[in-house]
Amino acid sequence: MIKKPVKIGIPKALLYYKYGDLWENFFNELKCEVIWSEDTNKKILEQGKNLSIDESCLSLKIFLGHVDNLLDKADYIIVPRIRCLKKKEKMCTNFTALYDIVKSVFNTNIIDYNIDVEKGKTEKKAFKKMGKFLSKGKQETYKAYCKAKRIAKRNNEHRIIKQEILLEKSEKTKILLVSHPYNTYDNLIGKVIFNQLKDLDVDVIYANVFDSEKIKEKYKKISEKVYWTYSNELLGSIVYYYEKVDGIILLSVFPCGPDSLTNEMCIRKLRKPITNIIIDELTAEAGLQTRIESFVDIINEQKKRGVNKK
Repeated sequence: MIKKPVKIGIPKALLYYKYGDLWENFFNELKCEVIWSEDTNKKILEQGKNLSIDESCLSLKIFLGHVDNLLDKADYIIVPRIRCLKKKEKMCTNFTALYDIVKSVFNTNIIDYNIDVEKGKTEKKAFKKMGKFLSKGKQETYKAYCKAKRIAKRNNEHRIIKQEILLEKSEKTKILLVSHPYNTYDNLIGKVIFNQLKDLDVDVIYANVFDSEKIKEKYKKISEKVYWTYSNELLGSIVYYYEKVDGIILLSVFPCGPDSLTNEMCIRKLRKPITNIIIDELTAEAGLQTRIESFVDIINEQKKRGVNKK
């Protein structure tokens, strides 16, 4: 009798856009079958809204819609719990509570892992536990984790190189899109803005694409005390790319607490053209397009006049 491979469902939302390469290659190396949810669409959004409380942010609502999209398609759905990636820094409470939220909403099997560096719970240990849960040996699991990390690192390096080449060679207007990757690359959030900017002949530079060593500690030029790791990364990336772009779009979803604070700091302290776009489930694409067109017009007019605010 041939034993079928375990099917692991990956919701294409939230942490998928940060760790999708790592997850996919780890499970593939352990001979699991990886199944993804569909790209975000209106059906997924509506189902996520129905499963969420009103106070949930749009990104969490979308995530729950993606989990729902995977029901009955996989043996397990991956739902990590990440509280702390660096000492003296924290994650958004959604990432800390994600496992409990999914467990309370859905009657489905979950494969999870827990990262809390302040308590000694590292990513490596977390992946070893997942391997054990899947009845894999320690050596097999460790090799799978190391290979997946190498692939994820290589893919990220390729994205960085591609963006640096664009910055160096392009003569078009460049706008830095500052948002978490789960918003930046989502079909109903960031991709809409990306497409509108491309139609306006603008090159989009992604703040979530960066070399960790080059942006290290740079967030302190905007604020000495921000406790959210992902917010610090975006702030550091803004400082790194600041002189290389013509304008900045701050993109967040309603009602994100960390973004509301950090975006306000950027608006007050930065001197380049900057606009703050907040998306919720009622945001109209036509109104969004008008705002973006006006913003690009302002930047292009300043470039014509030789205005270069630093």
